[in-house]
Amino acid sequence: MTPVDVVLIGRNEGERLRRALAGARGQARRIVYVDSGSTDGSVEAARAAGAEVVRLDMSIPFTAARARNAGFEALDSSGPKPELVQFVDGDCALVEGFVDAARARIEADSRLALVTGWRSEIDRDASVYNQLCDFEWRRPAGPILACGGDMLVRAPAFRQVGGFDPTVIAAEDDEFCTRLRKAGWALERIPAEMTRHDANMLRFGQWWQRAVRTGHGFAQVGHLHPDYFVVERRRVWIFGLYVPLLILALGAVSPWLAPLPALLYALSLWRTYKGLAGNGLPKDEALRHSALIVLSKFPNLIGMAMFHWRRLRHAQMRIIEYK
Repeated sequence: MTPVDVVLIGRNEGERLRRALAGARGQARRIVYVDSGSTDGSVEAARAAGAEVVRLDMSIPFTAARARNAGFEALDSSGPKPELVQFVDGDCALVEGFVDAARARIEADSRLALVTGWRSEIDRDASVYNQLCDFEWRRPAGPILACGGDMLVRAPAFRQVGGFDPTVIAAEDDEFCTRLRKAGWALERIPAEMTRHDANMLRFGQWWQRAVRTGHGFAQVGHLHPDYFVVERRRVWIFGLYVPLLILALGAVSPWLAPLPALLYALSLWRTYKGLAGNGLPKDEALRHSALIVLSKFPNLIGMAMFHWRRLRHAQMRIIEYK
């Protein structure tokens, strides 16, 4: 049976980190915790739980990609060489039994670079924003194009593509998965509970900032891989920019014409609602989620513009936090 090592990343996760450490114990040979400048005792908690600790240099901008690379490097540079590495975010706790199930699947197919599973929210109904996250995490099992940061990765595949791109501050997992696929590897989601996530997203401002970060990811990963996030970027441009400009242009001609383009938002809301309700969401949740999805195009646009502004100025890509 191939041994599995865990790379756990975090920053000021508090009790969430303790849950993550507890979830990893017993499912891994080694646990490496990579800390991005915590001030809440996370490093001490990780050491007390028996994890190896890597503290990132605070003079260099933090990214999740950089942290995961540092964790893999720590595994690779000392002790037995890693063969399978389970990456886990510090606000997630591994579900007992997932590592065994994922290991069995990846061992059965040499084409697989990674295996992921289902993530769910610990406190799903604490807010509509948590509910939306919980729905986003639940995707069909089978072959996939990309997944989130919780994943079991074959170490040779990780080395082949050079790990994560540390300059990508959002959707770095999508970018990593895209390079794996372009290198000829397959990716898969198995029908198993993988991690329990604690978004703790209770305020509109948190959701808005997360949507800004998502837009930054759309633009940055789309810039690196023009064939990826094509639909997502197009929707942001249309509903975040082109439709508002059309409303202003028609308003300059006639106040009676200005409201007409706004009907496109109503149409988008209706189509999104029908899709969510058709996927099993209760009608009231589907309506609230649809409204947020339509509204998200505006903070997404801000994030996309932020990336291109940084890119054109050759500025550093710094993380966008929402917690």
